[in-house]
Amino acid sequence: MTESMDQLQPMPTDWQRALAVVAHPDDLEYGCAAAVADWTDGGREVVYLLATRGEAGIDTLAPAECASVREAEQRASAAVVGVSTVEFLDHRDGVVEYGPDLRRDIAAAIRRHRPELVITLNHRDIWGQGPGGLWNTPDHRAVGRATLDAAGDAGNRWIFPELISEQGLEPWNGVRWVAVAGSSTPTHAADARPGLERSVKSLMEHRAYIEALTDEDCETYARGFLTRNAEQTGARFGGRPAVAFEVFPR
Repeated sequence: MTESMDQLQPMPTDWQRALAVVAHPDDLEYGCAAAVADWTDGGREVVYLLATRGEAGIDTLAPAECASVREAEQRASAAVVGVSTVEFLDHRDGVVEYGPDLRRDIAAAIRRHRPELVITLNHRDIWGQGPGGLWNTPDHRAVGRATLDAAGDAGNRWIFPELISEQGLEPWNGVRWVAVAGSSTPTHAADARPGLERSVKSLMEHRAYIEALTDEDCETYARGFLTRNAEQTGARFGGRPAVAFEVFPR
């Protein structure tokens, strides 16, 4: 592959509203918070929608307590990068099922918020490429795939017609792109430099989760993880630290 073909394209910028749909608290902070910070700085609106409250994510906390902790951490984390609206769907952490119920819930959110850009996390079976790839979790796969499908469902009045009759949510066919963060086959990227520092602080708000995950200092861990990823992506984006996305136009 030639260098020009291998380079990632800049993310679309001619949009005003985005909806980010992921499975768990912290998914967006690991995936694309630096881009979100830059977008909100530019006056764009970004809303977060989480399928679960991450209640199965900390071994030392019972699910009910964990859900409360992780919801609070997610709201604080979102605020750091300029996101004020964070919604939760209450699907069960760890056993999210792909299917019409999940698609309906996401389609309803798309109709409510009417985004031009929808963001989600890796829907593929693995993280990374080649034999060293890691198996993705069922929740990520289910939510990512359902989000890609729901972008179409939201615009079709005959799919989930109860969204109109019961919730008054008219079809929204204005989604122009679905951008998948964490994909093993990215096509586009956003400059991470303006928002990188805030993305580190945003991930650090998930302190209870990080402290259960690693013995490393929280800031050292967050800064190291996000900086490494941004620099690796930058090798395909003109040398600029960046956040990668696989973009599906609609």
